[in-house]
Parts: sequence; structure tokens; C-alpha cells
Amino acid sequence: MSGRARTGLSKSRLIAWRQCPKRLWLEVNRPDLREITPDMERRFQVGHQVGAVARDLEENGLLIEFEKDLGAALAATQEALAQHPHRPLFEPAFQHDGLLVRIDLLVPQGRRYQLVEVKSTGSVKEYHIADAAIQVWVADKAGLAVDEVCIGHLDTSFVYPGNGDYRGLITKAPISEHVEPLFAEIPQWVVGARDTLAGGEPDIEAGAQCTDPFECPFLAYCSPAPPEYPLELLPDKAGKQLARQLMSEGYVDLREVPADRMPTPALQRVHRVTVSGHAEINADAAARIDALSWPRYYLDFETIAFTVPIWPGTRPFQALPFQWSCHGESNTGEIAHREFLDISGEPPMRRFAESLIETLGSSGPILVYSPYEKRIINELAQTYPDLAPALNALIERLVDLLPITRQHYYHPAMKGSWSIKAVLPTVAPDLDYASLGEVRDGTSAQFAYLELIDPGTESDRKQQLEAELREYCKLDTLALVRLTRFLASAG
Repeated sequence: MSGRARTGLSKSRLIAWRQCPKRLWLEVNRPDLREITPDMERRFQVGHQVGAVARDLEENGLLIEFEKDLGAALAATQEALAQHPHRPLFEPAFQHDGLLVRIDLLVPQGRRYQLVEVKSTGSVKEYHIADAAIQVWVADKAGLAVDEVCIGHLDTSFVYPGNGDYRGLITKAPISEHVEPLFAEIPQWVVGARDTLAGGEPDIEAGAQCTDPFECPFLAYCSPAPPEYPLELLPDKAGKQLARQLMSEGYVDLREVPADRMPTPALQRVHRVTVSGHAEINADAAARIDALSWPRYYLDFETIAFTVPIWPGTRPFQALPFQWSCHGESNTGEIAHREFLDISGEPPMRRFAESLIETLGSSGPILVYSPYEKRIINELAQTYPDLAPALNALIERLVDLLPITRQHYYHPAMKGSWSIKAVLPTVAPDLDYASLGEVRDGTSAQFAYLELIDPGTESDRKQQLEAELREYCKLDTLALVRLTRFLASAG
């Protein structure tokens, strides 16, 4: 059922070539240069998890093994097709002219098959089409009769009922009419990929392809050392458009750009501060802070979003809070810290909400940094109607420091970002996220939480991760205290 085997190509390699020929060349010739980020690792893990659920949902399915031995996988696939024509197949292998693919799911439909590519997204994405087209093209050339092509993606409206029942989590979206027009192009892709592998390292500069549709693991290798103040630091949509225009004109560093090219006051300030090297803070910031009453509460949340829900009543990708930190400040300057962290592995959301209500009382502004806390409290109020009045009262007291900071303050070291991690070193350099352990940002906090609630994690490791999570979230709210005091000093 296949043509003469040739070396070097698989679907993943062909997809890499389509993103960037240099990526394919490096994947084959310099894998030692690959840098796998935590986000990449998490995406791989989630993909395997969703694939496992998809297999569980198909009755009487047969998994084709031999992940390393492709020849054995090809033989096992042919044997399964011949001996078990009425059973769904997982990871069957096919090849044509040396291009090998492994299909997520083949479902018998009479004498033909439904081919399903399973994705851990909430909808069909454009890049899924080429992925599936390669699978179908090879399978068809290898003699498989494919009747329908689908992308199996997560239904974001699915609510997990518990007890391992994931029926309805994955929906199959037909895409046959979209893949067929690509069949004529695939042989050209194959030739292009083989030509790339037959030559030396392609001379391709880093660009938009490095992160579309995913960040390339060779991005660090391919990216030249950036200038101290790259044009990309210009904020907002207008700034990004201007940066592209300036780069096309040959500008590299923002300090080279004439001041009269900045079209808005916000961009003018960023340019002015970058060129001068001196921070600017508007005295009106102090008035905004002085208007706040006492006591003041400084609040930050940590959340986890499971692609495959593990708690009853929750949905895919739903942000579920498991930790909060709060610094309370009196009008005398006295500071007290309170916190909540649930590492039991049970749903923490209600206890999170109840402890939050108890700690924040009934009066005093609650200072946050971004609209995120408001969104989470809103969702908690919808989930627990009996707590909604108290939670809604908390929302009325929220004060977002981000727009206040963005409007009144900029330092050249922030390089176009008003994230708390960009602002904090410029107002409180003694508070340093880099001094923390493994947990020093939101992504690592999520990884730590997943490891904490894993029953297989050793006790000593759990104690370490719990301590680091508490220290990280505590630093987030202490940062808000120091930022508020800094803004208040502007007068």
C-alpha cells in the first residue's frame, strides 16, 4: 500500500518546513540548539492528555504501538486494517514515497474511514487544515479509503459531570472541503523540504514566522542580539504599527528615531524618556492615591486552567482560583499579610471565595493590578449565588493600579511594558523576582500547583513548592504596596 520508502520526512518535519525551512534544517542537523520552554512542555503534555481522552471515548479501539520502530508500526497498521476492519484505530502509520504519518484516530464508516486529527484547542485553527491535509494525502496515496476528515477539538461549553465521564468534551468538526484544495500543493512541500535537507543551513532572518503558529524552539539561536531599546517596545496598536513602518525605513533603536515621528502623547512620552534616560512621573498620581480611603487592601490571585477539566462543574480552559495573597495597610502605615492556598487537590474555589470575603471585610479600597481579579470574582459570584452579594460588594471596592501607573509613570528600564514585573525594579529594586526559586511567574506557579496536587509528588518536594508558591504570591501583593507608596510620593 505504499511507495518505495525514502528517508527523512514525517508530517511533523513537513509542518516545521512550512513554518520555516531553517527550522526543519535545524531540527534534523542541530537538535542540540533546541530550547524547550515550559510553555512548550505544557503544550506537549496537554496534547497527550487530550489524545488519551479521545481514545477513551471510542469504544473497542485498537492502539498501534511501536512509537520508535516505524517499520513495525506500518506492519501493525496493515495487520489491524485486515483483521479488525470494524475497530477504530489509534495512531495508525502510513507512508507514501518516504513521507510517514501517524493519524490520531481512524473510525470505520462502512468500507471507508473517518480520519480525525485531535487538537487541544477550543476550535478549528487555520494551521490544523494543512496538518490534516498531509495526513489524508499520505493515507490516500497508501491506499486507505477516507470518507470524511475531521478536527477533533474541545467543546468549551462542556461541563464536566465528574466520575471520569468526558462524553461530549471533544467535538468533531468536518473539514474535508478545506483539505482537498491543498492536495495539489503537498508534493511541492515535499520537494521543498527535501531540497532544504539536501543543502546547507538556510540563511533566513528571524521574523514573524518564528512565533506563528507556535514559538520555534530555535528562536534564541536564530534571533540576533536586540538593540538596547528595540522599536518593538513602542506600546499599543499605534506603536506596533509605527514600529513596523520605522523598521522598513531602516531604523533599529528607538533612540535613533526623530521625536516628531511619535504621533500620540503616550508614544511621545515613551520616546522622550527612552532618549533622556530619565523616568517621568506625573504629580497627579499622588492625588489619585491620596483620594483612597483606609484601610487599604492589596490583592493578587493565582489560577489554574485545565484543558481537560478534573473537577465537577468546571469547563475546559476555565480559570479556577486556588491561591490569593493580601497585604492590609492601616492609615498608620502598619502592614499585615494574609493568604490562602489550597493544595488538597479538591476543588478550592468555594473556600477561596469564603476566605476572601472574611479577610477583606466590608470597607476600604482593594487594590489590584489588572482587571483579572474582577473577572475571577465575577465568575465566583455566578458559580455561588449565595455568596454573590458579598462578592459583588468586593467588586465595587476594587481599584486597578495598572491604568493609574500607565497614565502617570514611565521609566526607560520598563521598555514599553507596564507589567508589575517591569515596573517593580524601577520603584522597589530591593524586591526582586529573580531572587525567588522555581516559582517566579504565573506559568511556573501553575506548574508548581499541578505538581503539588499530584498524589505521586514526594512530601519534601511538596513542602518546597508550597513555600515557593506562598513566597511568590506574597511578593506580588507586597509589590503593590510599594508601588502605591511610590505613586503617592509623586506629589
